[in-house]
Amino acid sequence: MEDKELNEYSARLFELRKDGVNLISALKQENAALKRNKLLTKEERDAQIAKNNAAIEKAKTVAAENKAQIADLAKKAVARSNALAKDEIAQVTATQNEAIAKLKADYAAKVADIKAASDKRKQDIVASYAGKTSAKDNEDCKEDLRVANYELKSALFDAQSKFESAVDAAKAVKNQAYIDHVQKNRALRNGQTNICEDITLSVQDYINKFRMSKFLLDNGLYIAILVFFIVCIVLAPLSGNGNLLSLPNIFTILEQSSVRMFYALGVAGLILLAGTDLSVGRMVALGAVITGLILHPGQNIVTFFGLGPWDFTALPTFIRLAMALCLSIILCVAFSAFAGVFSAKLKIHPFISTLATQLIIYGLLFFGTSGTPVGSIDAGIKDMIGGRWTLGVLNGELITFPKLIIPAVIAIFVAWFIWNKTTFGKNMYAVGGNAEAASVSGISVFWVTMGVFIMAGVFYGCGAFLEAFKANASAGTGQGYELDAIAACVVGGISFNGGIGKIGGAVIGVIIFTGLTYCLTFLGIDTNLQFVFKGLIIIAAVALDSVKYLKRK
Repeated sequence: MEDKELNEYSARLFELRKDGVNLISALKQENAALKRNKLLTKEERDAQIAKNNAAIEKAKTVAAENKAQIADLAKKAVARSNALAKDEIAQVTATQNEAIAKLKADYAAKVADIKAASDKRKQDIVASYAGKTSAKDNEDCKEDLRVANYELKSALFDAQSKFESAVDAAKAVKNQAYIDHVQKNRALRNGQTNICEDITLSVQDYINKFRMSKFLLDNGLYIAILVFFIVCIVLAPLSGNGNLLSLPNIFTILEQSSVRMFYALGVAGLILLAGTDLSVGRMVALGAVITGLILHPGQNIVTFFGLGPWDFTALPTFIRLAMALCLSIILCVAFSAFAGVFSAKLKIHPFISTLATQLIIYGLLFFGTSGTPVGSIDAGIKDMIGGRWTLGVLNGELITFPKLIIPAVIAIFVAWFIWNKTTFGKNMYAVGGNAEAASVSGISVFWVTMGVFIMAGVFYGCGAFLEAFKANASAGTGQGYELDAIAACVVGGISFNGGIGKIGGAVIGVIIFTGLTYCLTFLGIDTNLQFVFKGLIIIAAVALDSVKYLKRK
């Protein structure tokens, strides 16, 4: 974009900034470099930094004097840049649109020529074998036709690839015109960004890279689920069941999702490593039974391996809560690490190691408690952790906020931080994507795998502790929870092929599955039919994940 007036603005802005803001920035960078310079003595370094600091103070005075003039010139310069860019971008867009239209016409003609040539070739093949009736001649004819069909598909694929590449190049030219304009404006503002320009740039980049097939592949399942929820919301009042989208119903869905969130966050790490965990439900039962025994009001109604019954009511509430939570976490971590050792050291697939762990815990719990529920926990403690806060009355309904949402939010943040902001999280992705490559690069696959199993055990232990606040715990508590947790992660985009997925996906998956169950129950759909809906969603999610994986390969 060459323009005399705009070039004059740029030159004047440079002169005004040279001894002010630009000098300040340069001197600060020099000070940072001096602090890292090990070749200088402390005295030399301090002397140079002091000299630079004195120069910075002078530059600040110059910057303050020129601030108003710079702001005025920058505003005029950006306005001039926008006026010039409007016509230039429109011209580039029109030129590239014409080029794309020509590419489409050429591509259509190319496809027609390829198909016509292929049809003629097939006719020639058939004609060359006319009158020949031997078995060998028939086989040769079929083979020649098969080769012709294969070459037809190859030619069409090559033509489509060249066409799409050319169209992408034309779209990139259109996008680059706006990128150049934004970069020019940023330079005129001395590097400062503009939110409107950034949003427009993001939108244009998305439009230029948009592919309907990829969009449907990435979001088709979510669109279908969204349509399902909309249908449920519409049908609920018509069927006389009330408003599904009311605030109490939303809070109930979130409350039911809260405890399940812990299980999904735990198993998500194992799925990221291309594994799974079938012991989740038994871990839940283990921690919930321990919690129920410790927080039961009065003497327990069951014994554990012939020991007891106990009465922990003499202990302070805080001590009882700490005991229940810590024991739940310790036991879940112990069994999870037990399965992890076999998977990390002996390369046994987590499906087998966690299946074995599930059976061990199941047998121990039923043998130890004889399958008897441990009873409810103390009402005061239950309300303190798993109760609700009263918010007020809205449209004649009492609005209460579930307390269990708070620990779930904390768990989500902790998991997000581990996955995205720690070296361990980066190593998880590396091991999940390619364990051999990760090992060669210096990452300990054994300890990363063990770390994921231990982390899962911590989440299971916390979730199992909270599970006891929802219902009377027994050896059968948590039956089938592992399937819901795994399904939630897969629906949320965490790939069974390993190395792909985000914590946000697991969170969305849990809410989707919980909301699905709640909606179907709210509409009075038979519980058995609900499994059909869940099964269809799971198979669709895994199928889409497999298709995306094959496309990446």
